[in-house]
Amino acid sequence: MSNTMEEMLGKEVWAVAGVTAKKDRYGYKIWKKLKEHGYKAYGINPNYEEIEGEKIYSSLNDLPESIDVLDMVVSPKIGMKTLEEAKEAGIKYIWFQPGSHNDEILNKAKELGFTTIENCVYAVLKGKE
Repeated sequence: MSNTMEEMLGKEVWAVAGVTAKKDRYGYKIWKKLKEHGYKAYGINPNYEEIEGEKIYSSLNDLPESIDVLDMVVSPKIGMKTLEEAKEAGIKYIWFQPGSHNDEILNKAKELGFTTIENCVYAVLKGKE
């Protein structure tokens, strides 16, 4: 495991951009897996007000506290806007799930000064069980 990955996994407060109530989707599985491993995980999706009784936020700007790591489970097109919000919110770490990144968004993340990982956090956490 890389030092960057270990550093991110050592952070406690995460946001999952692209959380969903659909239990077969990674947007749901990742959010739940983070919680199972003791992380505080906020869900971001403007299409939901709540999932399983937990408040879901429309954007990073609506969160009640600072986020350490943003986990991207959205398309690169949506992610580009989310990167701008993340910069404004002072987030330093972005974890890109498979399918959430392309060269354009990775270059933009680097340009904005984020520390990034491109890997599946669900698989990484599952491997620690």
